[in-house]
Amino acid sequence: MSRIAVLITDMFEDVEYTKPAEAFRKGGHDLVHVGLSAGETVHGKKGLAEVTIDRAASGVSTDDFDALFIPGGYSPDKLRAHDAPVEFVREFVESGKPVLAICHAPQLLITAQVLEGRKITGWKSVAQDIKNAGAEYVDREVVIDGNLVSSRNPDDIPAFIEASLKILEEAGGEKATVAAAGRR
Repeated sequence: MSRIAVLITDMFEDVEYTKPAEAFRKGGHDLVHVGLSAGETVHGKKGLAEVTIDRAASGVSTDDFDALFIPGGYSPDKLRAHDAPVEFVREFVESGKPVLAICHAPQLLITAQVLEGRKITGWKSVAQDIKNAGAEYVDREVVIDGNLVSSRNPDDIPAFIEASLKILEEAGGEKATVAAAGRR
C-alpha cells in the first residue's frame, strides 16, 4: 500500500495522531515519522502518546513517500518555524500526492504558501489565517480539494479517516496503473 510521511513534533494533538495512524496501519499503509531530528522522541500535548522520529525533514524527499499526514495540536506551529519541514510540505502539495491535514495542520500549509485558490478546513482559530492565505475556509467535518484532505478537530476524526483512506486507495490505484504502464 502507501508509504505515508507523518510530519510531527512535540505537542501534537494525541488523538489526531493516534486514531488516524491506527486506521492507516490497519489499512496496510506504512508510516514513517518525519520531524526535526531523527531518533528524537516527541510527545503529545496530553502526554498520552509518544513517537520516535524516523527521519529528519532535512533528509527526506517527496519521492520517498506516497502521502503526507500532518496531525494538529501545537506541532504544526512549531514545525513551521523551520525551513526543512516547510519546504517538504510545499514540495508535497505541489507533487499532487495526497496531503492529509487535521486541525492546526493548515498552519504549515499557510507558511508553505500553497493554499491560494484552494478550499480547506481547520481549527476555528486558524480560519482567518486560511482566508488571508488566499484559500476558502469551509466549516465542514471534512473538505477534499484535489490532493488535499482536511478536517477541523478531534470530533471529525471518523470522517477524516474515511476520506483519507479513500484518497489513499485512489492514489494507490493510480500508482499501480502508472507502474503497469511502465512495464509494457
